[in-house]
Amino acid sequence: MSEEIKEFFKTYTDFVTKVTSEPSLDLEALNESFKKIENKSNIKTPRLLTAALGLGSETGEFVEIVKKMFLQGKPPSEDNIFHMKRELGDIMWYWVTACASLGLDPYEVISENQEKLAARYGEKFEVERSEVRKKGDL
Repeated sequence: MSEEIKEFFKTYTDFVTKVTSEPSLDLEALNESFKKIENKSNIKTPRLLTAALGLGSETGEFVEIVKKMFLQGKPPSEDNIFHMKRELGDIMWYWVTACASLGLDPYEVISENQEKLAARYGEKFEVERSEVRKKGDL
């Protein structure tokens, strides 16, 4: 690797460090962040962290199977569908863990999502409504 490229990556790494939050760089600061969140709310930070990391990784595993089917010729076989089913189960486990960490009732989360989407789309999906939302429609 050329010295110019090495210097570029060193400079960029220094920049990345400068624009990274303290809790992302320091374990004590991260522990303080956990404590601050738990003291100001009913959020269970270890469970929320478990849920967030698990949702990301399990969703990635599901997406990997879909990617290989659509883009790399992996067959939509019973084995692959079963594998996706297992990953969806893992996603659901982490989703419920997220609900528990935030003190949310999973049924209410689903019901609120249904209400939100019904208000946004009515009886039928329309691209315009998915891209141009009313104020406050998250």
